[in-house]
Amino acid sequence: MNKGLLKSWKTDKGFGFIKSDTLEHDTFIHISALKHMSRKPKVGDTIYFEVATQPDGKTKAINCRIEGVAELKAPYQKHNNQPYRIAKSNFASSFLGKVASIALIAALCFYAINKYNTHSSSQTPIITNDDLATFDEKYPKVVIPKIVIPKSTQNFTCDGRQYCTEMRSRDEAVFFINNCPNTKMDGDRDGDPCENDSRFKNEW
Repeated sequence: MNKGLLKSWKTDKGFGFIKSDTLEHDTFIHISALKHMSRKPKVGDTIYFEVATQPDGKTKAINCRIEGVAELKAPYQKHNNQPYRIAKSNFASSFLGKVASIALIAALCFYAINKYNTHSSSQTPIITNDDLATFDEKYPKVVIPKIVIPKSTQNFTCDGRQYCTEMRSRDEAVFFINNCPNTKMDGDRDGDPCENDSRFKNEW
């Protein structure tokens, strides 16, 4: 806290300057810094103040008071009980608000669960004894036929043979023309290999 004398004061403009032995330059003071005093300042008053730097780099006096001059009482000090009443009111409204919020959330949860249970029960089919009795008629079993591969063809492999004279059976010849490349056993391309081979006549 600095101490100085009010060196100059312009009543019409509401500002002046303080000269202090502890500061190098005079300090600007505005009437707004003394609005809590019971009278306006005048030249020669002893001022107690703090110094603040403004955005433009200049300094000004803040938190000022005039020595020997009474300060005005703040209006709120006349109602000492008001803060307590306000706090009590805020507590009551806050408590009731929390209770109302909890009750609302509980009601919404109950409604959602009830709605879900109703929906689930309406979607779940009920199977009666009559349904079981006619189940086979409504949903007949589908029999998938098994594909049986002749044992005689299970061991055939493409090994580069191309001609009927190299075949050991008609089944082998059929396997070769259907699965192996570059075979020469079905000249008329009718799907029947080695038709003129006398070894396989009994297999036609």
